[in-house]
Amino acid sequence: MSTRIAFLKGHGTENDFVIVPDPENVIDLSPAAVAALCDRRAGIGGDGLLHVVRSAAHPEARDVAAEAEWFMDYRNGDGSVSEMCGNGVRVFARYLQRAGHVTEGDIAVATRGGVKTVHIAKDGDVTVGMGKARLPEGDVTVSVGERSWPARNVNMGNPHAVAFVDDLAHAGDLYSPPPFSPPAAYPEGVNVEFVVDRGPGHVAMRVHERGAGETRSCGTGACAVAVAAARRDGADPAVTGTQATYTVDVPGGTLVITERPDGQIEMTGPAVIVAEGEIDAEWLENAIR
Repeated sequence: MSTRIAFLKGHGTENDFVIVPDPENVIDLSPAAVAALCDRRAGIGGDGLLHVVRSAAHPEARDVAAEAEWFMDYRNGDGSVSEMCGNGVRVFARYLQRAGHVTEGDIAVATRGGVKTVHIAKDGDVTVGMGKARLPEGDVTVSVGERSWPARNVNMGNPHAVAFVDDLAHAGDLYSPPPFSPPAAYPEGVNVEFVVDRGPGHVAMRVHERGAGETRSCGTGACAVAVAAARRDGADPAVTGTQATYTVDVPGGTLVITERPDGQIEMTGPAVIVAEGEIDAEWLENAIR
């Protein structure tokens, strides 16, 4: 390992990430190393880490290298691997633009949740094609303290439980994962969204993300919330032929989610790079011992 490793820091609606460019996939980013880098006191700090790798250089993405040059090897803040991160994809695309790998317009980004189409607009916003939502059958319940709510099971390439509540404060501190039942609904854990209405086509949410705790924003979570809200409101674009658009307020800003009649979901929001520098490899090695 070289003595210093390049990194950047970015965020999408204040869902923040450590970005490690590694085109040829030569940097060993163990779970412990990722957790150390994402530590907000002893490391750089972030809800997760974006490992930027050429698809052809990563065993999980080689099969789609002809379709998407770049692979977002996403890790949660605790070092665990995640399938997908919607805010992360926007920040990933912004990094590729900053580095000169892509320009404004449409690009493809490979993720463990599939290849995502991303549009970088001239006004600075980034739109991500998030794919289709899956709505697994079965009742789900989430709890905080003495309160429990029915939740909608929505899968956006990663699992979500969406609960509509009267007050976002009812979600509690969200430091620990909210209990859910039945356990078989989410064998590998779940992202839990608590949602209140703000007006027609307008909701607000808080979220506990698997492996990260409460975050300021969750892109896949906002998509799951928009789909759950649409179904609750009697809107299914595949049935009506009319797209459904929801404004979703998160603690870190606002995202706009559109579900089209073909089932494809688009998420639009900001993506910002705030800093870049170098990681001291000796510090990192000591931090994970």
